[in-house]
Amino acid sequence: MSVPRARLLDLMKAQCQVFATNFNPDGVRMGNKVLRQRLRGPALAAYYPRRVATIKDVRQEFGPGLDTWEDTEEDRTEYIDELKERGKGAPKKKSAPPTTKPGAGGKRR
Repeated sequence: MSVPRARLLDLMKAQCQVFATNFNPDGVRMGNKVLRQRLRGPALAAYYPRRVATIKDVRQEFGPGLDTWEDTEEDRTEYIDELKERGKGAPKKKSAPPTTKPGAGGKRR
């Protein structure tokens, strides 16, 4: 003896109302499994240490009149100066845009 489908659906509907779940008789994917999970944002934010102020931040806050130094920036500029002295630095940029000569822009045959 089998139970009619309408009666089973009524039972499922009552069960969903009692236990505060979604009534989904067709089994359609709705994403409820993902929505029920705990949020990951606070855990990820707590994983990384809080950001501390850098010399660049202090310089921006107090203006260009503040005399500060940054060891990494000084090391970088010294390294670039040494490369330039040896002739290994980056080439100079062009100062003016190139001029086009009349008749030089076509294909040769």
